[in-house]
Amino acid sequence: MSEVKVRLGSMNPAKLEGVRRAFLRFFDSVSVECVDVDSGVPEQPFDNDTIKGAINRAVRSYKPSCSFGVGIEAGLFRNNFTLTGYLDIQVAAIYDGNRVCIGYGPGFEYPEKVLRPVLGGSEVGKVMERITGIEGLGKKQGAIGYLTRNEITRSEITEIAVVMALIPFLNTRLYFDNYR
Repeated sequence: MSEVKVRLGSMNPAKLEGVRRAFLRFFDSVSVECVDVDSGVPEQPFDNDTIKGAINRAVRSYKPSCSFGVGIEAGLFRNNFTLTGYLDIQVAAIYDGNRVCIGYGPGFEYPEKVLRPVLGGSEVGKVMERITGIEGLGKKQGAIGYLTRNEITRSEITEIAVVMALIPFLNTRLYFDNYR
């Protein structure tokens, strides 16, 4: 398969770029269409809601005329071994009309001054915009870009998560032969 058509369940340009770059690692040509879909989870997801949101986005964006539907959702996962008790992890779900495969990007912590209002009901993106003064931060370099001084951006962690979710589709004999 040299050309692949992807429908991304997001209008976010940072996610679009990460998805495009991930697929171009393995396919000669890729077209990515962004579609606005409901994630079906709270705006600030935690734990399994993050995974559900990515899956919902992938399935809801899929059409038989495309190769894959892709959903990306960033959320906070509880982790007792961190400074704050949470890691922000980007989750990618890829749906081929038959099965969903999941991949994760690298996780990182927010400072307490971000996490406290988020645990009180605010959304990470809005809190980070207030702290940084950068409007639309999540559609640009993302919080990770700000926190790493742009050494790692939201597009890059999206790309990694999508590559991880693509692994079974790239190795179908290893992953799917037993599940037919």
